[in-house]
Amino acid sequence: MAVSPEGPVRKRTVVFSLLGLLLSTGLGLAQQSSAISFSKDVVPVIQSKCLSCHGQSQQMAGLDLRTRAGMLKGGLRGPALTPGDANASRLYRRISGAEDPAMPLGGSLGNAEVEVFRKWIEQGAPWDAAGEAISAAPLPSTRKITPTDRAWWAFRKPVKPSVPPVKEARWSQNPIDAFIARKLDEKGLMPAPPAGKRTLIRRLYLDVTGLLPTPEETDAFANDNSPDAYEQLVERLLASPHYGERWARHWLDVARYADSGGYEQDFNYPNAWRYRDYVIRAFNEDKPYNRFILEQLAGDELDEVSFDSLIATGFNRVLPTVGFREMANPEYRYTYLDDLVGTTSRAFLGLTVSCARCHDHKFDPILQADYYRMQAFFFPYVRYDHPLASASEVADYEARKAAAEAKMEPLRERIARIEEPYRKLAFEKKLATFPDYIQEAVRTPEEKRTEGQKLLATQVQMIRGGNIRGLLSAQDAAEVSQLQSELRQIQKEMPKPLPVAMGIRDGDDRFRPPGPGDDEAPGIAGSGGENLEGSYIPVPGKPYKPPEAHFLVSGDPDNKGPQVQPGFPEVLSGGAYPTAKPPSDGRITTGRRRALAEWIVSGENPLTARVMVNRVWQLHFGRGIVGTASNFGRLGHRPSHPELLDWLATEFVEHGWSVKHIHRLILSSATYRMASDHSLETNAGKDPDNIYLYRFPQRRLEGEAIRDLILAASGKLNLEAGGPPFFPPVPERVRKSVAKGIWNVTEDGPSVWRRSVYSYYKRGMRYPMFEVFDQPDPNITCEGRNTTTVPTQALTLLNNEFVVTQSEHFARRVESLAGREQDAQIRVAYRIALGREPTAREMEMNLRFLNRQIAGHDGKDAALAALTDLCNVVLNLNEFVYLN
Repeated sequence: MAVSPEGPVRKRTVVFSLLGLLLSTGLGLAQQSSAISFSKDVVPVIQSKCLSCHGQSQQMAGLDLRTRAGMLKGGLRGPALTPGDANASRLYRRISGAEDPAMPLGGSLGNAEVEVFRKWIEQGAPWDAAGEAISAAPLPSTRKITPTDRAWWAFRKPVKPSVPPVKEARWSQNPIDAFIARKLDEKGLMPAPPAGKRTLIRRLYLDVTGLLPTPEETDAFANDNSPDAYEQLVERLLASPHYGERWARHWLDVARYADSGGYEQDFNYPNAWRYRDYVIRAFNEDKPYNRFILEQLAGDELDEVSFDSLIATGFNRVLPTVGFREMANPEYRYTYLDDLVGTTSRAFLGLTVSCARCHDHKFDPILQADYYRMQAFFFPYVRYDHPLASASEVADYEARKAAAEAKMEPLRERIARIEEPYRKLAFEKKLATFPDYIQEAVRTPEEKRTEGQKLLATQVQMIRGGNIRGLLSAQDAAEVSQLQSELRQIQKEMPKPLPVAMGIRDGDDRFRPPGPGDDEAPGIAGSGGENLEGSYIPVPGKPYKPPEAHFLVSGDPDNKGPQVQPGFPEVLSGGAYPTAKPPSDGRITTGRRRALAEWIVSGENPLTARVMVNRVWQLHFGRGIVGTASNFGRLGHRPSHPELLDWLATEFVEHGWSVKHIHRLILSSATYRMASDHSLETNAGKDPDNIYLYRFPQRRLEGEAIRDLILAASGKLNLEAGGPPFFPPVPERVRKSVAKGIWNVTEDGPSVWRRSVYSYYKRGMRYPMFEVFDQPDPNITCEGRNTTTVPTQALTLLNNEFVVTQSEHFARRVESLAGREQDAQIRVAYRIALGREPTAREMEMNLRFLNRQIAGHDGKDAALAALTDLCNVVLNLNEFVYLN
C-alpha cells in the first residue's frame, strides 16, 4: 500500500503536540505545586502567630491583620502589604528579619512559614471568601462530645427522688434510712442493732469535734432519758467552736494546705495561717457552701468584699511553689496554673481536668481545649498580699513607707556601688575553686547553656560569693559602716507593717518584681526579657489588658498554639454563662474567676452539690457514696446509693447549701446510730467491705486527732484558738535533716499543747507523728486519707517522747481523781480515755500489770511510774484510736 506523503508528517505533528501538551502540563503542575493556598497555608500562620497582637482583642501599632483591607491600610508605620512585591511589603520585611524589630515578638517564624508569606505576596496576596475576616484558630481536639458522653450519670442534673416507703419504724424517721434500708433489703443484708449511748456520745464527740467527752458528760447523756437527748447533743456539738477545728482539717487536706512552699528551698508562708483560720470560721458559722466557693476562688472580685473574702483567696496561694529563680524559669508558672486547674476541678467538681493538659482526657469527655479554657480563667492571676486595714490606714502606711524608702534608696545605691567590685571579686574567687566544667557552665550565656549547665549554674549562683567584709579597703569599709548606720536610723521611721492576707488578684505576672535568686550573680549577665509595657498590678486610671492565654501544644510552654479565651468544659456547657463578671464598682479586675465560681455553684451544674455531700458522707462513714471523692469520672467508683446521693444533693441546695444541715441529717439517722461490732457470716459474704452499711464502720483516727485525744486524756490540751502556728518539738536529728525553710525549736509545754490543726505544716518535713499515721502529701489535693497498719505506728505510741510525757500527765490526772487505790485508778483511766468502765477481765489484767510494773520500778515513785505505764498502754489500745 502506498504511503501518503502527509502521513509521517501528521504523525510527527501529533507527537510534537503531545510532547508540548505534556511539557505544558508538567510546567503547570510544577507551578501549581509551588502555588500557595491562602486558606490552607497562610491563614493558620496568621491565626497562631499574628492575631494575638493584631487581631480582635488588640491591634498593636494600629495594625489589624484579620482582613486584606487591614493589611493594605496598615498601622502607624504605613501599609503592611504591597501585593506582588514581597520585598516592598513591610509585613514580609518584619517577619523575615529584614527590618527591625523582627516579628512576631513572641517567637520568630520558621523559614518555611516566612517562605509561605513571600510566595503568597508575590502571587498578589489573593484573599479567599471575598474578603472575610480571619477568625481566631479553633482549639485542636481529637474527639467530639457526644450525647453518650453527656449521659454519664454525674453529668446529668440531680433530680430529687421520692423517699422509698419502709415498714419498720426504726427506718422511717429519716429519709436517709429509707434509702439505706431499701438497699439492705435488695442485697439481703441484716442491719446491726442500735449502738449503746456511751458508744454514741464518744462517736459523736470524736466525729464532730475530734475531742473526748468528759466522764461527767458521758454519764449525763447515758442517764438522760428524754426523747430528744441525742438530737440536743448533736446540736450542742455542731454549735461548738471545736466543730470548725475538726472539719476545717478535712477541708485543708482538699485544699493541699501547708505553711511552706516545698521544693528545695521550702520557703515559709508567714501568713498562710489566716486562710486556715478562715476555713475554721467558715465551718463554725455554717457559711453557705456556694459562698465558700465564691470567696475562695474570687473573694477579691465579688461586689461585696470583706477581709474574710480576701483571706479566702489564699486557697489559690497555699499550693507548693519553688520560690527561687522563678523569673529565669517561666515554666514554673504553668506548673502553678496546672495546680489551680487540677485542685479546683477535683475539689469542687470531682473531675480530673488536669489530666487533659497534654492531650484529650483518655477516659472522660474532657478535651485538651477544656483544660486551657479553664486555665484561662486563672491566667491573669498574680500573687498579692491583701492589706487587712481600712483604705485610710493603707494610704497612711504607704505614704510613710514611701517617704522612708525615698531617704534610704540613695544610701543603698551608694553601698551597692561600693560593694559591687568586691562582690565580683569574691564570686570569681569562689568560682575559681570549682572544676573547669562548672566554671564554664556559669560563664556560658544563659540562653546558650545546656540543661546540665543550667542546673550547675543555678546551684553555683545560689552559693554566691560569700562574705566580702574582709575584702573591703579600710576607706570603703568605713564608708559602708557609716551608710549602714544612717540606714538604721531611717529604718526607725518605717511604719509598723500592716496585717496582710496571703491571696491573689488579677494583674500581669510578666512584670513580677524580682524574688529570691532572681538577681544574677556578680559578673554574670542575665538573659534579658520581653519588650513589654505594663505593670504587675493594674494602675488606676490606666487601661488594663490581661496577659493572653495560649493553647500549649503537648502541654509544652515553649510550643504555644492559638490564643485561648475562658470557657467551661464542653460536656457540661448546657447553658449560656458569662466567662467574665467584673465587680460593679469598677475595680480593675477581669472578673473571670468570679464567673468560673458562679458557674460552679450555678443551679445547672450537676456536680458541685453531689461532690460536697459525698465528702461529708465519706468523713462520717469512712467511705463516700461515691468511693472516689474527687473523681466522679469513668475511672471513679459508681455510687453505691445513687438515689440517696441525688436526694442529699438537692436537699443541700434547697436548704441554702448548709453543711450543718447535711450533718444533722446524717448524725440523726438510724444508719449512723448502728452498732459497729455486728458481724454475721451472711453479711460478710455478701458485702465484705460494708459498702451498703449494714453496720457502722469502725475507722482509725488520723494522726492529728490521735494527738489531740492524747492531750485531752492527759488534761493538758490547750484550747487556745487561731493565730500563727506552733512548732511541735521534734528530735534534733530530724530538725537537722531540714535543709531549707524553718522549723523553730520549741520547748514542750502549754504553748505547743494546742490542737493539731494549729501546728506548722511543712512540706519539706512532715511532723513524724502525723506522717506515721498517714498524713497526706500536702503537695496535692487529697480526696481521702489512707489508713495503713504498720509497726511504726505502735512504736510511736509506745516510745514517742510526746506520748511518754503525756502518759505521765495522764497518770497524775488519774491519781488526783482516784487517789492511790488501784481499782479506782483503772476505772478512772478507762472512763476518761474510753468512756466506759473496764470489764472484770480487763480489771484483773490491769491489776496484774500494775503490780508487775511496781515491782520492776525502783524508788518511792514506783506506783506513779507503774500507773504511767498503764496509762501509756491505755493510749495504745485500738479502742482509743478508733472511732467505733
